[in-house]
Amino acid sequence: MPMICLSDFEAYAKKHLSKTTWDFFAAGADECCTRDENLLAYKRIRFRPRILRDMSVMDTRTTLLGTEISFPVGIAPTGFHRLAWPDGEKSTARAAEAMNTCYITSTFSTCTVEEIAAVAPNGFRWFQLYIHCNRALSERLVRRVEAAGFQGLVLTADLPYTGKRRDDIRNNFQHRLTKLPGGARLLCSEYGLLPNSIDPSINWNDIYWLQSLTRLPIILKGILTKEDADLAVRHGVQGIIVSNHGGRQLDGGPATIDALIEIVDTVQDRVEVYLDGGIRTGSDVLKALALGAKCVFLGRPALWGLTYKVNEETWGLYVHSFSCSQTLGCHSVSGIGRNLVQVSKL
Repeated sequence: MPMICLSDFEAYAKKHLSKTTWDFFAAGADECCTRDENLLAYKRIRFRPRILRDMSVMDTRTTLLGTEISFPVGIAPTGFHRLAWPDGEKSTARAAEAMNTCYITSTFSTCTVEEIAAVAPNGFRWFQLYIHCNRALSERLVRRVEAAGFQGLVLTADLPYTGKRRDDIRNNFQHRLTKLPGGARLLCSEYGLLPNSIDPSINWNDIYWLQSLTRLPIILKGILTKEDADLAVRHGVQGIIVSNHGGRQLDGGPATIDALIEIVDTVQDRVEVYLDGGIRTGSDVLKALALGAKCVFLGRPALWGLTYKVNEETWGLYVHSFSCSQTLGCHSVSGIGRNLVQVSKL
């Protein structure tokens, strides 16, 4: 059977991954309401297509902080890629380089930043950072990331403590001897994270601390309200990722696409705004762009793609499922705006 949409890759991954691994990748916090709402919220948005616009030439290129990518879909940070494919994050990095898009590498990668940079030397990569309780470890990692040629630092701000993911608890999920990007090998047992490793005292002043360590632009991930978006801008970040951690942290929060509008309106182009969570079709991409996202990032779908005999040709087919619809009447990404969508009220 041909693989023609993301649900095909999802079904393949569920069939071929172990139950424990599938449950870890798929898990949401508590009752998984926010995880599921991330997807359902897109169904409430309708297009307002324009006609007779000469769609013979299309341009899907955009820029992220001045770097051009071929289309506005990047790869979000997810950990433990070797659970899905033996080469793990190295395969992901090669695919992102081949697609000319942005790959955000996770702190909990199973390959080092040096290994990732070596296999995709021309790739566009940001690094996602959790601040460790031992700040010296985080400082060394930031310096390694910068030396390896990463072009941005993504601070995840919505995880002072790990969310309660019931299937991981039932499965007693552990991933042993994880090789972290800094080179350490440690036992991960707390919902796949290192017990007592993430500093719960993280606060807005830590952005200044990171700025003192690196010249890399800082992107803040985990913003869901206009108040925090305004604080992020005032603290000098260069970008915001509207994210609820794929519904893995707090159950009962808003879908990311529902939170996007107030954040975009608050930021007013002072920084770039991106989004992850719930993107499954090209239509979802268009809806997010129309509501103000500069780019969207894929989390779980990238892991499904890794599970399926990954190579550049496969990734080309995989990405094709996100092709922007020519029937909407937009020649380029820059022409996508709110006039093209209508959000249904509950």
